[in-house]
Amino acid sequence: MKRIILIAHNLRSAHNVGSLLRTADAMGVYKVYLSGYSPYPQSENDSRLPHLALKIDKNIAKTALGAEKNIDWEHADTIDDVINHLKNDGFTITALEQHQNSLSLPEYTVPDKIAIIVGREVEGIEPEILGICDSILEIPMLGKKESLNVAVAAAIALYHCRFSK
Repeated sequence: MKRIILIAHNLRSAHNVGSLLRTADAMGVYKVYLSGYSPYPQSENDSRLPHLALKIDKNIAKTALGAEKNIDWEHADTIDDVINHLKNDGFTITALEQHQNSLSLPEYTVPDKIAIIVGREVEGIEPEILGICDSILEIPMLGKKESLNVAVAAAIALYHCRFSK
């Protein structure tokens, strides 16, 4: 079975994080990293102010519906250490982003160990992060809109990674 990691980097919406955790649980994702300023659920030894951690946790729980308690997740202040750790563990690091060098998701052959990075809803993933990825994947758009909500895009990519041969 493929080992899939999801990295949500610099997301602002706790609801998107909750949706990502729920989708990751449904797709059998091995672990989710919530990096940068992405909101994250309350945890033991949480360093945030208790009332802020509780408020964020409640917002995540609205869309995660308990998945935040079922899936293995970790908060990381910086993404670089996460990427280096995963590369050293043999993971292919892939960004989900519209880019001039992107590969079409349906044509991508998924490796056995893959980490997918999703990023900021408006600005996308920072160029310096794209530069250290092994590949960049793009979901082909057929309508007039050029992008999807980050949680929806991640769901499509995770489904492809889980069930492609």
